[in-house]
Amino acid sequence: MPPLLTLSSSPAPPPPAPRRARFRVAASADVGATAPAAGNDFPSFLPRAVERIRDGAALRLAKRIERVPVQTGFSKSPIPSSCVRPLKQQQSADPVVLLHGFDSSCLEWRYTYPLLEDAGLETWAVDILGWGFSNLETRPPCDIVSKREHLYQFWRSYIKRPMVLVGPSLGAAVAIDFAVNYPEAVSKLIFIGASVYAEGTKDMTRMPKFVPYAGVFVLKSLPLRLFATRLAFYKIPDGFFDWVQIGRLHCLLPWWEDATVNFMITGGYNVINQIKQVKQKCLVLWGEDDGIISNKQAYRLQQELPSAILRQVGQCGHIPHVEKPREAAKHVLDFLGGDGVDKADQASSLSSTLVST
Repeated sequence: MPPLLTLSSSPAPPPPAPRRARFRVAASADVGATAPAAGNDFPSFLPRAVERIRDGAALRLAKRIERVPVQTGFSKSPIPSSCVRPLKQQQSADPVVLLHGFDSSCLEWRYTYPLLEDAGLETWAVDILGWGFSNLETRPPCDIVSKREHLYQFWRSYIKRPMVLVGPSLGAAVAIDFAVNYPEAVSKLIFIGASVYAEGTKDMTRMPKFVPYAGVFVLKSLPLRLFATRLAFYKIPDGFFDWVQIGRLHCLLPWWEDATVNFMITGGYNVINQIKQVKQKCLVLWGEDDGIISNKQAYRLQQELPSAILRQVGQCGHIPHVEKPREAAKHVLDFLGGDGVDKADQASSLSSTLVST
């Protein structure tokens, strides 16, 4: 598969879980439900195409996206950076910070975010510099070093204490690069369908500009997005086209092409040599039927990380937090349970959020 396609992580809603493992989500029972698009209560910076989306979970999370200023050393003015903030911050447990995959956005977390929040976790969803819904009108650099510094300055300004960093697909490479360079900012790591063994896109700075721009034009195209989305999931339920539209919504912003080309021509991520430098406790989560990155790499990653446990999700493709959000949330909560959280509060949160049927 082409590198751009294999790193894609367009979202899709969850199919029904097997009966013996099904969970009822008390506070989020309408995960994946459709709803009419509201007209005027979305953030003004979102593309107008958001009003055509029918997915209820996506609409609710979209309404919570905001931009916060992040000052970096590579931009004269603060970058208005998109994220979803927790409803309340707490000091009893480490915050959970959700990244996303290649050329995606925080909307990738539309099904799992409310489950984690309902369980009592302080949950953030952050758009990686160059993707998502940040304002990049000034065209700041979006190479690896800039992405790393931007995330660090976001953490330093708003989170301010060690976090559980969650990276799906290429977001796992972002998380490894960040954790190795800023270990004081990361308490634990969670990798989902981790794309960490690719060797980047190689340096294309001397290539004629029209070549990467042509590639980006294809990346944005509806046929490729349809194909990539179909490939990413074990089972595609109804509403497939709507989910493709959710996955490409951020591509409609005017600076998306420039930001993506800048990332591509500067080489992309190659964190193979950084994996063994990770010191934090890690959860490796993988779909057993991942059609993009073989789950054989899950075993390799578990072995190479000094402190990692592996969990797999049955009948699930590349993005468990989208396709099987209840199972993904349960694995996250099990991994974090008891560490820095009051056990009584944790038990109460779990019992009120995940109820076996």
